[in-house]
Amino acid sequence: MSNSLEQLKATGTVVVCDSGDFATMAKYKPQDATTNPSLILAATKKPEYGALLDAAIADAKKGPGSPEEKVDAALDYLLVQFGKKILEIVPGKVSTEVDAALSFDTKASVDKALHIIKLYEAEGISKDRVLIKIASTWEGIKAAEILQRDHGINCNLTLMFSLTQAIAAAEAGAFLISPFVGRILDWFKAHTKKDYSKEEDPGVASVKTIFNYYKKFGYKTIVMGASFRNIGEITELAGCDYLTISPNLLEELLNSDAPVPQKLNAADATNLSIEKKTYINSEPSFRFDFNEDQMAVEKLREGISKFAADAVTLKDIIKQKLAE
Repeated sequence: MSNSLEQLKATGTVVVCDSGDFATMAKYKPQDATTNPSLILAATKKPEYGALLDAAIADAKKGPGSPEEKVDAALDYLLVQFGKKILEIVPGKVSTEVDAALSFDTKASVDKALHIIKLYEAEGISKDRVLIKIASTWEGIKAAEILQRDHGINCNLTLMFSLTQAIAAAEAGAFLISPFVGRILDWFKAHTKKDYSKEEDPGVASVKTIFNYYKKFGYKTIVMGASFRNIGEITELAGCDYLTISPNLLEELLNSDAPVPQKLNAADATNLSIEKKTYINSEPSFRFDFNEDQMAVEKLREGISKFAADAVTLKDIIKQKLAE
C-alpha cells in the first residue's frame, strides 16, 4: 500500500509545502509552496540561508532612499529571493505575503503587490508563478479584487476563519483562499476547555463548510486548507482542492501507511441545501456578519498582529546588518 501522503494526493488534493525552508521541500514533491513572514524569519536564523539575507542587504545598500526605505527594499528583495529559490524546487506557484501592517489599506496593499511582482519579473519569473498573499480583511479582499480584475495578478487570501470572509473572497475573484484549521481548533480548545476528535474538529468543519459553499455555487476560487495541528485534521480534508502542510506533518504522512479515503467531494456539495449570500458590494453587511463570529474576529486580529510583529523583527535584523 502507498504511504498516506501519496494516498492524500490520489484523492485529488494538491499538496503544498508550508515552509520557508526550501532545502527540505523537494523530498515531499509538493506542487506549490507557501511562505509568510514567520516562516521566512525562522529560515533566516539558519546559517544555510545567510547568503540570501546578505544578498538582500548588499542590494539595498546600493539602492537609493532613506534608511527606512532601504530596510523595506531589502525585505522585499529577501522575500522574492526566497520565492525564487522555492520555484527552482516546486513546479507550480509560490505564495509571497504582503506586509501584514498593510492589512487595512487597500491601495498600499495593491501597490506593494505590484512592486513584488515587478521584482519577480526582474528575476525572470512571470506573474503566473506567484500568488500574492493578503490577509482576509475587507480592505485585503478589495485589494485582491483589484489585483485580479485590473492586473491579472493571482491572490491567496489568507488568515481566513469564517464563511463570511470566504464568500467575499470568491466574489472578489480571488485565485485561492487559505482557510485556517489549527488556529480555529486552538480557539475552541481554549474557550471550551475540551479536546476534539478529528471528526468533530471545528477547524475541519469550517473548511468543509467553505468547500461545500464554493462547489454548490460554482465558484472557481481554490480552497486550500492551512494551519494544521495534526495529521488527523489533514486526512479529514482529503479531497479538498489544495492543502498546505508543514514539513513535520508531511514527514508524518510520508511515514504512515494508514488509509486516507476521500472525505470532500465537489459533486456531493451540489446537492446540499445552502443559502446563497453576497457581500462584495456591501461593506456594512460584511462587517456585521463577520463581527458576529467572535472566534474569527479574534483570530484575524491575532494573526495580523503576529505576522506584522515577525515582519518588524525581520526588519530589525536587516536594519542592524545595513548599519554594519
